[in-house]
Amino acid sequence: MQKNDWSQLELINNTDRPKKRFELHLENEIIFIEYILTKDSSIYLTHTEVPKSMEGKGLGSTIVKKVLKYIQEKGYKMVPLCPFVAVYLKRHPEAADGILKEGYSVKG
Repeated sequence: MQKNDWSQLELINNTDRPKKRFELHLENEIIFIEYILTKDSSIYLTHTEVPKSMEGKGLGSTIVKKVLKYIQEKGYKMVPLCPFVAVYLKRHPEAADGILKEGYSVKG
């Protein structure tokens, strides 16, 4: 894997925790986004975390992109409660096309 080419990292949907989360595993570290999935197929992205040793390498954006693709593939409607995800969507509003839950906006 080339430096900062994280596209080959596998997105793991870890549902075996009290707080469900999407994860990327790299160099014994875990980058994750916690979420809540409701019965009406709404997914609330609540918290993103990148370990200090992994900051500034594009891994936060990588996991957001992978999670948005997953949401789109599953047909879920997203609510970006996490500030990091919200900022990403403001910078890349096209990434939210068709997956934002009604009543939510990413426009600044």
